[in-house]
Amino acid sequence: MATPTIGFIYPDHAAEDDYPRAAALLDVDLRVAHIYGTDLHAVPELLDLGSPARLRRGAELLAPHRPSAVVWACTSGSFVFGADGAREQERGLAAAAGVPASTTSFAFVHAARALGVSAVAVCASYPDAVATLFVEFLAHEGIRVVSLSSAGIDTAAEVGTLTPAQVRELALANDHPDAEALLIPDTAMHTIEVLPELEAALGKPVLTANQVTIWEGIRLAGHPPGGEPYLGRLFSERLTHAGH
Repeated sequence: MATPTIGFIYPDHAAEDDYPRAAALLDVDLRVAHIYGTDLHAVPELLDLGSPARLRRGAELLAPHRPSAVVWACTSGSFVFGADGAREQERGLAAAAGVPASTTSFAFVHAARALGVSAVAVCASYPDAVATLFVEFLAHEGIRVVSLSSAGIDTAAEVGTLTPAQVRELALANDHPDAEALLIPDTAMHTIEVLPELEAALGKPVLTANQVTIWEGIRLAGHPPGGEPYLGRLFSERLTHAGH
């Protein structure tokens, strides 16, 4: 089977090097195109960042690579539209790209379903007002958030400067015993290299934004992910996906 090419539309710059790091572990070609707006974690700015015109531009930048699937690699730039709005955003991106498409927000939902997870803790870097919208989005999709923590970081650029030690500290401090998994929803945060350590420490799946985004793209391209334990339990075995 030929190596699939998967396209990712990534806002500005922060933790895009998670993608080549993951590609080195997987037999896939991960292509990242950047679109530019604000990196502020605030609802009006995020609605603009995820607008149809910006995502069409991202699809145009990826088109020369002939991707088999495209994913909008921005959690907050999708869930701020609400579940129905995010679904329309996804449909618009698929039409613009001419291939199956998704977003990081829906990638979290699909990954949780594939793992059989319905109760989660959310460790967010966002301010409370934005993080709460992610909780509402998950609830609409049947995923219950048993605890929410918000680091209150205003910009994606600042999130991108967090060290592995700081990411570990945030994650380990904000799990909950009733959570079946911990979700860390910001593609601006470097998480790929710390996934195995986090899961070992917490004893449960850890789903992070760049991880689920990559998983979603591979899945949409028709290449079921599996067999790569260094990317967490989500990638460690071939899972039966529910939905989408």
